[in-house]
Amino acid sequence: MTSISPPATAPDPLAENPARHRRFRYRYAKLAYLMLAPAVVLLGIFVIWPAIYAIYLSFQDWSFYKAPSFVGFQNFVNVLTDPLFSDAIVRGLKFVLMTVPIMLVLAFLFSCLVVSVGKKFATVLKVSIYLPTIISTVITSIIFTIIYDYSGGLLNWLIGLFGLDAIPWLGDPKYALKAIAIPAIWLGMGLTSLIMVSAMVDIPEEFYEAASMEGANWWKKTIYITIPQMKNVLLYLLVTDFVASLQQYELPLVMTNGGPLDSTMLPNLFIFSHFRGDPTVGYSIAAALLLFVVLGAISAVIFRVVNSEKSVD
Repeated sequence: MTSISPPATAPDPLAENPARHRRFRYRYAKLAYLMLAPAVVLLGIFVIWPAIYAIYLSFQDWSFYKAPSFVGFQNFVNVLTDPLFSDAIVRGLKFVLMTVPIMLVLAFLFSCLVVSVGKKFATVLKVSIYLPTIISTVITSIIFTIIYDYSGGLLNWLIGLFGLDAIPWLGDPKYALKAIAIPAIWLGMGLTSLIMVSAMVDIPEEFYEAASMEGANWWKKTIYITIPQMKNVLLYLLVTDFVASLQQYELPLVMTNGGPLDSTMLPNLFIFSHFRGDPTVGYSIAAALLLFVVLGAISAVIFRVVNSEKSVD
């Protein structure tokens, strides 16, 4: 029996010539650095340098009308001892609890619906859930303000059909923050749902087929296959949605301007209001940096608790 020898492969000129190989590597690296340079320059001008200068100003007594004078940690002490700032942080965390869990659960259920229907209907569902994401937050705020209107709003008209009295949704501290949470969930569900859909599509179908052969129902497939396979994606969405909700700014600004009785004064709106009304800027910058620390610390705790694992391809 004659043996068939494998086809001969052409010699690699780069492997035979190390000096040429190094020249090519240097040329490619130079091209990569050249392409990255515009992004790095813009990042340095608009992000890195303003952040460094903000840290510098946080230690200064400074306004737009006088030169800065060093005051050490006094601005941070003023922020930390201000009960209004701590109240805004606590209120922001309550707002996160009102929005993020509901948003993740609804987006997950919607994603399960999308992957279970036909391709054409799934496209319609994905477009419909993504539409709120492209709507301006200011426009959304105006729409929901009209819906919540006490005398002529759609919501009070609906509950009036059942013989219930009208409710001042944005004028009562008991309801105002909850009323703002609803449009926040509506705005955030689109992108969250599409990311979940992409993660579900990447799960091998063989896992579900094997589970079906063992008699597993939808609930067991979700608990033992879907959620574990989406662990890293769910962790990413949990952190990003948490940061976005705690930094919510436009909805309380347009709908209530922080009222009534500061019941919707979230951290970013508190910092902006203080910056707008206080001639000394050091306090506002110190408050913004402390909010950044809070966001980073809680995000680190989430990563630590969930214990994300590297994805395996």
